[in-house]
Amino acid sequence: MNAVGVILGGGAGTRLQPLTRDRSKPAVPLAGTYRLVDIPISNCINNDIFKIFVLTQFNSVSLHQHINATYRFDTFDEKFVRILAAQQTPSSQGWFTGTADAVRQTLNYFLELHPKYVIILSGDQLYRLDFKAIVEQHEAKNSEVTIITKPVDREEASALGIMKVDEKLSITEFMEKPGPEKDIADYQYPLSDEEMYLASMGIYVFNTSVLKKMLDNDFEDFGKEVIPSSIEKNRVQSYIYDGYWRDIGTIHSFWEANLSLTDMVPPFTFYDAENPIYSRGRSLPPSKINSCAIKSCLISQGCIISGESLSRCVVGIRAIVGENTVAQSSILMGADYYENEPSREHTIPLGIGKDCYIKNAIIDKDVRIGNGVHITPDGKPEGTTECGRFTISDGVIVVAKNSVIEDGFRI
Repeated sequence: MNAVGVILGGGAGTRLQPLTRDRSKPAVPLAGTYRLVDIPISNCINNDIFKIFVLTQFNSVSLHQHINATYRFDTFDEKFVRILAAQQTPSSQGWFTGTADAVRQTLNYFLELHPKYVIILSGDQLYRLDFKAIVEQHEAKNSEVTIITKPVDREEASALGIMKVDEKLSITEFMEKPGPEKDIADYQYPLSDEEMYLASMGIYVFNTSVLKKMLDNDFEDFGKEVIPSSIEKNRVQSYIYDGYWRDIGTIHSFWEANLSLTDMVPPFTFYDAENPIYSRGRSLPPSKINSCAIKSCLISQGCIISGESLSRCVVGIRAIVGENTVAQSSILMGADYYENEPSREHTIPLGIGKDCYIKNAIIDKDVRIGNGVHITPDGKPEGTTECGRFTISDGVIVVAKNSVIEDGFRI
């Protein structure tokens, strides 16, 4: 396919704090083994899009490390996943100020490849898309811009860009994030028997020549400015996708999306042989289960589990769970390394100790939790935080990366 994929990964990710305190949104671990950025990159690779750019800005070191260690193609072909970090140039002295500005500042790198299409993707979503089918519709309808859309209910529509379409799926009006108070009855999707609205998934296909003209201005954002302004000037179509798609922009959506993967029949599967999700290959041993009742869990490589029970949990690589520990509806991200000898800096070893109770929690990487620790958001007000070690957000308690929780501590 004569297209380049452009993944937007430069946002500060404030709604995902503290998971984004030391990393960018696309670098946040997903499903124990992956990173969020693996989703759009894998969707591109599975659709024969092998020229992929990732635009980065905030906390980008771990994202760079992951991409460089993971996506290594043949030395003698033209496939690549290339990182374009925000930089000062003679024409631009500042940071990326929005999604459109990020693409504008890096556009020359895409144009050098003379692609027919530029596909803009987000770095914090979970989905599986057939870009070949999208481009086929784009060409069949002689479109200049195609917006991938999904029918959603009223509650979801308030936080997304919604649009009106005619019988040929041409977009006639666009409204960015109307909010719960706005009357959007006129935007109801007429082909649905229920009250549904067509929402933008934040994924766009542009004719390259058209994108260049659309960015010849000072617009900073695609959803707020570029797309609405293009409707009267360009042939803008909707591609309606009715499969699983989840925006993972908040702590609660991240927690829910991960835990849904533990369902008997999950809404999104990583077990698709024809369209795999790729990630970094690691030389880790099998996970070792010493003693534990495990129900509806994902267990990654290299774990040592000696707990009492784990139920509806996602357990990341190198996770250690001590004896008699109970974890429910939680994400245990594991660790970046093994600690073979006691640390000189810490008396508490990496991992989760003995006799702990963890519920509705996200335990970030490289956390040290002592024995007899109790972690749950139950009964605590929203926004509760303590010394940067943990935060309660959206009804989920998040223990930040590298935190140390002493023996007997109750959160």
